[in-house]
Amino acid sequence: MKKYIYYLLTMLIIACSSETKKVDNSVKNLKKYTINQFMDNESVNGGSFSSDKSKLLVTSNKTGVYNMYAVSTKTSEFIPESKSDSSSVFAISYFPNDNRILFSMDDNGNELRHIYMKDSIKVTDLTPYEGATSSFYGWAKNQKSFFFGSNNRDKRFFDIYQMNTQTFQPTLIFENLKGYNFNGISNDKKYLALSKTVNTNDSDLFIYNLADKTFTQINEILSSNVASDFSIDNKHLYYTTDVDSEFSYLMKYNIETKTKEKVLEKPWDITSSYFSYNGKYQITSINEDAKMKVFIIDTKTGNEIKLPTFKNGSVIGVGFSRDETKISFYVGGSNSPYNLYVYDIASKKAKKLTNVLNKDIDPTHMVNSKVIRFKSFDGVEIPAIYYTPHQATKNNKVPALIMVHGGPGGQSGQYYNPLVQYLVNHGYAILAVNNRGSSGYGKTFFRMDDLNHGDKDLKDCIEGKNWLAKQEIIDSESIGIMGGSYGGYMTMAALTFAPDEFDVGVNLYGVTNWLRTLKSIPPYWEAFREALYKELGDPYSADSIRLRKISPLFHAESISKPLIVLQGTQDPRVLKVESDEIVAAVKKNNVPVEYVLFEDEGHGFVKKENQITAYGNILKFLDTYLKKTEVTIKQ
Repeated sequence: MKKYIYYLLTMLIIACSSETKKVDNSVKNLKKYTINQFMDNESVNGGSFSSDKSKLLVTSNKTGVYNMYAVSTKTSEFIPESKSDSSSVFAISYFPNDNRILFSMDDNGNELRHIYMKDSIKVTDLTPYEGATSSFYGWAKNQKSFFFGSNNRDKRFFDIYQMNTQTFQPTLIFENLKGYNFNGISNDKKYLALSKTVNTNDSDLFIYNLADKTFTQINEILSSNVASDFSIDNKHLYYTTDVDSEFSYLMKYNIETKTKEKVLEKPWDITSSYFSYNGKYQITSINEDAKMKVFIIDTKTGNEIKLPTFKNGSVIGVGFSRDETKISFYVGGSNSPYNLYVYDIASKKAKKLTNVLNKDIDPTHMVNSKVIRFKSFDGVEIPAIYYTPHQATKNNKVPALIMVHGGPGGQSGQYYNPLVQYLVNHGYAILAVNNRGSSGYGKTFFRMDDLNHGDKDLKDCIEGKNWLAKQEIIDSESIGIMGGSYGGYMTMAALTFAPDEFDVGVNLYGVTNWLRTLKSIPPYWEAFREALYKELGDPYSADSIRLRKISPLFHAESISKPLIVLQGTQDPRVLKVESDEIVAAVKKNNVPVEYVLFEDEGHGFVKKENQITAYGNILKFLDTYLKKTEVTIKQ
């Protein structure tokens, strides 16, 4: 594994200065932990039951690189199923009736994923298509095949295939000529649920009859429509829509009569709803004020299956065994990484299978977030997630950061983020702003930044900074801005178009030239490309004038505050040249600028070694230019 670090010291562990400060009495013996201690936490995800329910197939980065593991549901023992030391391996599923395994892997973040099978003898690439990416779509009900999508025929669109698990010969079942998105397939394999993106909020929903090759459009007016699941008897399609509503609710469509029925509506978005293998249970998720809430309903009685409750933790990632007797799920929160549990429905007992928090870290030293809201410049209410260091008091004011999520259209949630907890532990308050254009707060709010990026959404971030500056525990003279991807763009927009507002910028693989980025969209994003153009602007039209105007690269002479930029060379979404050029431009201003480059990462950093280097260098940069303390570096 190689990496290049420019303008920074290499392979160092950063320790902050040991100044003594008044500590919040609610936390005893508060410690500052090193980045190595924080990253010694383990990240686990997934959870496919083996056919005998004795194991769960998961993905974990316990070695520093994501690999597959079989976790015993009785002893909690982790057994490695892969040993990659470079490209990340992501578990998909056990085979329904044996211990063969499906997994996916790309080449160090280039997003050209293949589907592999591992048996007791060897690993086989089931989708060995050069320059193409493949995605697993699910098992057939008869358990003799699975479905997947691939852009091998046309790099722009994903055709749908069925893979026979005896011959491992794929059969094309839908040639995707117009950029449809796969949403599901009925258990009898007669119908596909397909959506067609209209814009970044709205999509048309169709049922495609595989026998007579006809399309039936479900929605009648422009709206957000996404298929959730077919009923077990293949008579209905469940889907979410926001017709006549700010938020998405659950509907049921009768395929034969073409009639619709509202099933469930909440004052927040219903994000998904699906059935266990035989349809005994329906699992529904709701995005409630930046935190996921999961409900499990017995479809015969209508009664809710009550999982155990966890203090300061929420349940996500619910999965069922095929016989519907056991449930796997994860529990965590903003102050705790996610642990895997298995739950027996009959006995109502839950067993914790992982303990991912590093034993050297006192869990009471972690910080729980809270949701706050502030009024922006035009009166629009902006939600945000607020983290305050335990050591912060009105007599010990701390520096702060505005953090901006990716997207556009993403959302900062009340979920565990190791970089956030690391920075907060070292005395930085963080306000994760869900500026206008963020998802989760209704479609009107979501559309508020269309064709207006770098303006009102940036002003929301500035108002977030103003809110921070009014808090008695915040050093109002030391507030920076940080973000990744679209959040990285917002960081650069802030330093460029509002150069006096923030004291430093932390740009993780952020867009700096919209004209280039929108022209270099990966080919497999073709189905979404026009939607992006509608929201951001078409670089091949008169919109190019505005896109140039809002691109920080062309106005970099205005940047006067210290900046750190972090980038992966394999990134297919935000090209390395975006970061190269902005760093070169800022250097001409004689402004402190640091550049951290990883040759084995894509859009985001997934290898622990790289995360340690990236996050450690971010803290060193902030301590130097925002906290303005002398940093001690230990070899």
